[in-house]
Amino acid sequence: MTPVVLIAEELAPSAIDVLAYDFDVRHVDGTDRPALLQAVAEADALIVRSATRVDAEVIAAGAALKVIARAGVGLDNVEVPAATARGVMVVNAPTSNIVSAAEQAIALLLSVARHTASASASLKGGQWKRSRYTGVELQGKTVGVVGLGRIGVLFAQRMASFGTRLIAYDPYIQPARAAQLGVRLVGLEELLRESDFISVHLPRTPETFGLIGEKELALVKPGVRIVNAARGGLVDEQALAIALREGRVAGAGLDVFVTEPTTESPLFGFENVVVTPHLGASTVEAQDKAGLSVARSVKLALQGEFVPDAVNVQAGGVVDEDVRPLLSLAEKLGRVFTAVAGGVAASVTVEVRGEIVSHDVGVLRLAATKGLFASVVDERVTYVNAPQLAADRGVEVELLVSDEPAEHQNLVTVRGALPDGRTVSVAGTLTLTATREISKLTGVDDFDLDLTADGVLLFFRYSDRPGVIGAIGTLLGESGVNIAAMQVARREAGGEALMTLTVDSSVDAELLSAVAAAIGSSRGSVVDLRAL
Repeated sequence: MTPVVLIAEELAPSAIDVLAYDFDVRHVDGTDRPALLQAVAEADALIVRSATRVDAEVIAAGAALKVIARAGVGLDNVEVPAATARGVMVVNAPTSNIVSAAEQAIALLLSVARHTASASASLKGGQWKRSRYTGVELQGKTVGVVGLGRIGVLFAQRMASFGTRLIAYDPYIQPARAAQLGVRLVGLEELLRESDFISVHLPRTPETFGLIGEKELALVKPGVRIVNAARGGLVDEQALAIALREGRVAGAGLDVFVTEPTTESPLFGFENVVVTPHLGASTVEAQDKAGLSVARSVKLALQGEFVPDAVNVQAGGVVDEDVRPLLSLAEKLGRVFTAVAGGVAASVTVEVRGEIVSHDVGVLRLAATKGLFASVVDERVTYVNAPQLAADRGVEVELLVSDEPAEHQNLVTVRGALPDGRTVSVAGTLTLTATREISKLTGVDDFDLDLTADGVLLFFRYSDRPGVIGAIGTLLGESGVNIAAMQVARREAGGEALMTLTVDSSVDAELLSAVAAAIGSSRGSVVDLRAL
């Protein structure tokens, strides 16, 4: 069936276009709780903005949910732990509004410096009072930037063009990086004492909430102007109102408040305060970018691809294009490992060798872990819950990389120790044809193979002797199972051998056992790779 994408709030038409061809796109009013709970029951993906509350109840109602996407930066309205526990990926659009947010901070700062909003209101009210609204220039002034994250950097870069001196407080940035930006790093108290303008660009955390309060505002340079377009509560609104009333602060611009939405604040009564209703991301461009970003992420998630913007995946970030094709290979190797091992390993190492290790290959450990548990648990295994499934079972999955030359240009090996003391390993690589890259199985334990890792694979270990191939072919043929490919690997004639077959249809446990018994194999294994 075509996957269902449920859109709970307004989304840019360009974003809907990304989804409409491949998915069944449906709409619901996310603020209508009963309607949302009913509609999400059939959804594979849910897209919201800020008005829809996606809590544990909604996530539980969405039994088929694979991904929840918020078309914006924050995730305050999405209960991420509940989604993670259910293996549901959560994505957002972390860079969609950074330009808009930086520009909003600059707009507020300029408006405060030149009394733009109050002068406009006065003139519209029939008054022409030029002298009352004399402002100050930015050139030559010291601008303090609290937080040099992505938005803080954009703000600083733009403020530099006004001929300002830039200082910043951010304990998590290196001085060399700040110097590259033309910014001098200082402590918070020094920033408060030196700045003519202060702009806050921090996330709201227990450590940053109330960062600029009564104590800090007692240190500011007289006549300072303060802007907060980041998160409400970073600047204490009551303390700021007192500082404005006492004249220590000459003006303020706020786009965010400790409680939102709000129509009341002690700051609203000051003519030298400019306020806006959280408009940092409210530009046509930001909304388009947010919608397009999450639409692409949803499409990747529903197609089984790795999603760089997934916030609850341990190996987040951009996956290099050279690494991306190895994700499917690593997951297939994880599945083959569990099938051959016949159970869960006590510990597993994902080894990556070759030229590919010049890139970040950490995501391959995650992909292999996903494959390891695909046939072990009843629940759906995803990039989200795979690490937790491993932790719950006490399985430590490590990554080992080496740039030493291998038999193949790049080689991925999943190697593990089982509780009974056995060691199992499976290895694979990618081969390039004229049209595509093919996952190849190159080895199981110390048996060399050259088999396409696709379809339904059967594995049998037995003592090498005549007639085994015929016996297997007869039994499978009588059951209507067609053999597409077969390989036999052995160490020596008459010794232990490994037969690997690719067949065109599923093989049940009863048939697998019958074949194993007929050839004297201690155990037969089957793994279905058709869905990958």
